[in-house]
Amino acid sequence: MNLGLTALELARIQFAFTVSFHIIFPAISIGLASFLAVLEWRWLKTKNPVYQDLFKFWVKIFAVAFGMGVVSGVVMSYQFGTNWSEFSRVAGSVTGPLLAYEVLSAFFLEAGFLGIMLFGWGRVGPRAHFFATAMVAVGTCISMFWILSSNSWMQTPQGFTIENGIIVPQDWFAIVFNPSFPYRLAHMAAAAFLVSALLVAATAAWHLLKGRRDALVKTSFSMAMWMILILAPLQVLIGDNHGLNTLKHQPAKLAAIEGHWETNKGEGMPLYLFGIPDMQAEETKYAVGIPNLGSLIMTHTMDGEVKGLKEFAPEDRPNSTIVFWSFRIMVGLGMLMILLAAFALFLRKGGKLYENKWLHRFAFVMGPSGFIALLAGWFTTEVGRQPWVVYGVMRTKDALSPVSAEQVGLTLIIFVVVYCVVFGIGIYYMLKLMHKGPQFIYSTPEGQAHSEEAVILASKRPLTSVDESVDSNEQEPK
Repeated sequence: MNLGLTALELARIQFAFTVSFHIIFPAISIGLASFLAVLEWRWLKTKNPVYQDLFKFWVKIFAVAFGMGVVSGVVMSYQFGTNWSEFSRVAGSVTGPLLAYEVLSAFFLEAGFLGIMLFGWGRVGPRAHFFATAMVAVGTCISMFWILSSNSWMQTPQGFTIENGIIVPQDWFAIVFNPSFPYRLAHMAAAAFLVSALLVAATAAWHLLKGRRDALVKTSFSMAMWMILILAPLQVLIGDNHGLNTLKHQPAKLAAIEGHWETNKGEGMPLYLFGIPDMQAEETKYAVGIPNLGSLIMTHTMDGEVKGLKEFAPEDRPNSTIVFWSFRIMVGLGMLMILLAAFALFLRKGGKLYENKWLHRFAFVMGPSGFIALLAGWFTTEVGRQPWVVYGVMRTKDALSPVSAEQVGLTLIIFVVVYCVVFGIGIYYMLKLMHKGPQFIYSTPEGQAHSEEAVILASKRPLTSVDESVDSNEQEPK
């Protein structure tokens, strides 16, 4: 069952499918863990029970996302042995320890404090519980650190020698802090926080559109909009620096992203807004560009020289048709995020942040944009690295296990079916929770504290903060 594709093509599709499912959940976990830490910190500082209620709501969604992220990550790691055993044999002495550091320093930290974070409210002191929440948030960031270090080394490898065909580490500081790592870590961190901020904003926007105007919804929407306002422009700055790093270390990837075939000599490179790169004809058809803007962005000069794809052998060129559009999807959504944040700031200054339905519709529609931009960015990064699995060192075709197309095709079909069922149920549950929205446990709709008896009752059921199920049709408070 090879679907008309080679084993290499099927193995790449399988890894792309599993990693695309996987990356969604850690992105939610990283962003929501920090959001939960901020909520609890705000509660400790102000004693405003609204922050407690929001914590109780979002911690359930975090728990589901965290669980699905762990499961999908374990499954993905097995593919290094099943489909990519040659990669593990040749490069495992570098990637293996980096992933082990992630487990030892991050996963154990998260797992050690996760139980207190989820079930400890009312059972341990407020400061001890906040410490546990902060440690989970720190753990997610440390996990991101090591994963990005490993992947960045594959993009810009250094600090090693090759002995008898095996990559042997020589300088671990150079390996961990490879040239692209700082930019890619910052880019991924901002992306993860944007994913969660847009998710929180969309959830609050949905309830604003349904008529809720209570403190829980307003606080969620306001905090999310401030976060997007800070992060979206910052992501543009990070992306610009990342682009300069890519120009220096992966010029073929950058040329493919820009659909740029001829090296511009003595004149500025245009920035193509639209076009269809043709890998066979070696041209970008129907190109619509802005003169000199490409050079200005890439080199910060009006006539800076940028290598074209024809400077590289055909077998060393990434697929420009894919990365040209995946990059533009990512950037286009980023511009819409900035527009959303600017629109919200304008209405906030006019006192209409919670009343303008156009803003609420915009925020709701933009809810999935963080995930789409994240996936588009990863497709740009990974497809743009091809045909190398370790850039300039090991080709992807040489990393493949001795497996047949039929074997990989069968497991791919199984993965698609199982993932769609298992993770589809998890995503459905998360959406049901968000549809129901945050409930009043510690606070009233006006943001005041409930009675001591109600607080004690709520503290006894940390993951079941509402009496009714998520399928309840009870009218939501207005």
